[in-house]
Amino acid sequence: MSKKRTNYSSAFKTKLVLELLQNESTLAQIVSKHNILPQNLVNWKKIFLANAEIAMEPSKAVKEYKE
Repeated sequence: MSKKRTNYSSAFKTKLVLELLQNESTLAQIVSKHNILPQNLVNWKKIFLANAEIAMEPSKAVKEYKE
């Protein structure tokens, strides 16, 4: 039998990435506490940082989305 893939909410991902960025806990502590793979958290952090400018200029993001 195959294992069912787990889908994590964007709120959950954001919470963990912010916890990592604030240096509240190490990567190893966060992944063991929430039972996720370290590579998932690293990928979520990359995506978060790549899209951080959207938070500073939401009108630009809306304009690009409409086009």
